[in-house]
Amino acid sequence: MSTQLRANATTRDIRHANRLEILRAVYALSGEAARPRSPLTRHALAARTGLSFPTVSTVVGELLGVGLLGEAGKESSAGGRPRARLRVDPSFGTLVGVDVAETYVTTDVYDAALRPVSQVRADAEGVSDPEPLSHLIADTVEQALAQAPQLPTLGVGVSLPGQVQPDASVSLFAPRWGWNRVPLEQMLRERLPHRLLLDNPLKAATLSELWFGHGRETGDLVTVNLGTGVGAGIAIGGRLLRGTSNNAGEWGHTTLVLDGWPCRCGRSGCVEAYLGTPGLMRAFAEHFGDDHRYLRPALQTHFMAAVEAGLRSGEADAAWLLDRFGHLLGHALADLVNMLNPELLVLSSWVVGHVGESLLRVADPVLRSQALSGSAAAVRLVASDVTEPVALGMAALVLEQLVGEGSLTGADPTGPQAVGA
Repeated sequence: MSTQLRANATTRDIRHANRLEILRAVYALSGEAARPRSPLTRHALAARTGLSFPTVSTVVGELLGVGLLGEAGKESSAGGRPRARLRVDPSFGTLVGVDVAETYVTTDVYDAALRPVSQVRADAEGVSDPEPLSHLIADTVEQALAQAPQLPTLGVGVSLPGQVQPDASVSLFAPRWGWNRVPLEQMLRERLPHRLLLDNPLKAATLSELWFGHGRETGDLVTVNLGTGVGAGIAIGGRLLRGTSNNAGEWGHTTLVLDGWPCRCGRSGCVEAYLGTPGLMRAFAEHFGDDHRYLRPALQTHFMAAVEAGLRSGEADAAWLLDRFGHLLGHALADLVNMLNPELLVLSSWVVGHVGESLLRVADPVLRSQALSGSAAAVRLVASDVTEPVALGMAALVLEQLVGEGSLTGADPTGPQAVGA
């Protein structure tokens, strides 16, 4: 899958893009390492990326030099010299991914092979002020690192809902919390002595799909987040589509119902107003009454767990909600398919964890009936099979930043030099 570059790209831009493409391929192939047809070798990386063998060898040499990669024996080749198998050295360091949602904070620590080694989860429903939330984030990071192997911490990636400006490390706008230009990195730095990176969960979840999920099959996909908020992460040609100000994918704030329910963004009739968990709870309360047992207590996580249990038990009330949810989702997804013509639509997030397979069965035929026939025939609708995709994606984004900018120094600060810029 070839990386797209602008027409006036510099040599430095090309080196940066090549590093990232090879890095992604390393982890994608590492995830397939148990398959005999997918060895992690220089030749396999060249075949997967479409880059020349010398280019791959140069980047692999850099990663071997800093210690992120190591050699893991040889494999025979047809008539040629045995090829060196490669492996990511898990002891190179740890990476931290933090998924800050409007109902919880989940912090995962990964080794350098991006395998989970510890997790701390905290309830955040009702916590919205920047100061206490920053303390909660820092606490979960410290606790998770204390439970992990004592290796150098390469960085901490923090995902925040709403509009995030990674370069400035600022939460630009989080409508549910009333945040505007909150300098969260600065607040976290008072507690956490690590490299920090802030970004949006849509970008993180999409990157985790590219590296470890359905995106290993194609670089053209849309990851659809269904939770308190609703949005879409977009990858084209294996690259995240960020837009001019990192806001590409705000599909949740497109119109689903003309002059419909008010949305927290200030508009009305948005996709999120109907498909976000608060919208699902509102529809359910209007139909069945706000004293229904699914709505006691009035917590989003409790509600979706109750719906999941109701579906398993064959309860008509749960089936009613799922049918409404699936039909509205199918119509909204058809607009995404008509605009972007992706090969894959991947449903992700905690709501999908509760009702994903049932939701797919309802939404898929509606999508196909509403999207243009050529695009509908080309797309597959699937549920993510990546565990903790946002936290994993944030850890991967930190690693991308380190390798891309040439500041990966490895576990021993007195050892080999950083990957060259």
